[in-house]
Amino acid sequence: MTQRKGSDYAGLSVAIVTPFRDGEVDYSLLREQVEFQIAAGTNCIVPVGTTGESPTLSHDEHERVISEVIQVVAGRCKVMAGTGSNSTAEALRLTQRAEREGADATLQVAPYYNKPMQEGFYQHFKAVAEAVSIPVCVYNIPGRTGKVIEAETIARLAELPGITMVKEATGSLDMCSQILNQTDLTVLSGDDSLTLPMLAVGAEGVVSVAGNIVPGDMRALVESFASGAAEEALRLHHKLFPLCKNMLGLATNPIPLKAAMRLLGRDSGEMRLPMTPLDPASEAQLVQTLEAYGLL
Repeated sequence: MTQRKGSDYAGLSVAIVTPFRDGEVDYSLLREQVEFQIAAGTNCIVPVGTTGESPTLSHDEHERVISEVIQVVAGRCKVMAGTGSNSTAEALRLTQRAEREGADATLQVAPYYNKPMQEGFYQHFKAVAEAVSIPVCVYNIPGRTGKVIEAETIARLAELPGITMVKEATGSLDMCSQILNQTDLTVLSGDDSLTLPMLAVGAEGVVSVAGNIVPGDMRALVESFASGAAEEALRLHHKLFPLCKNMLGLATNPIPLKAAMRLLGRDSGEMRLPMTPLDPASEAQLVQTLEAYGLL
């Protein structure tokens, strides 16, 4: 495969949760979560993304979570800081701060709620990419943001040196193929259950949610495919598929993930409003899914 701009971020990235206890960020548990990922051989840790409940963190908490992760990692893997915003000025401030703290890259979600035109998307990402020296991963997730960054806009962005990756979460293999066909960007799957199909058309990794609890299997899937062991990758895909679909399909992320981590003794399960716990019927389904996978 031809080397792409962000190929050094190939493999498993994990969008880690932000643990809470009694309404406050539990930094001690956060450090444990980071060590868990490093021990599993995760290539890159992604703090304060969607899974990290970034919408409910204060600015100070947002910055401190990133700083804590960078300090604990201490160069043992990469850190891609979630520093996007629907305000370009805020995205610039967060990203420049993360770069000063030592982040290796930045995950930049499409500006949400205000629904920019395609030119607005382009100018937003261009401003961020030109303000920092770390690589930018464009995060395309219209189900969260309300609007898709079109492939033609991504192709324009690919011409900027600082834009090196796309976290592709539109759910469309055609979109994935179009980006790979028209650009030299590295594509990372933004949907755990689509990781293998996306690898098959040229993606190079995943920014995983399920990797919070099964990083070893997610990493093995990506590495098996990359090494040419297609049958092993297919086996792992079908092993992981029920976990990814049945767990993550119960409620909005990270509600079911945090419930699973609580059941596995790895998190308090606490969230901040407006995120609410799983209802009892859904938790019973979650228990069945975890038992079927062999985790409980």
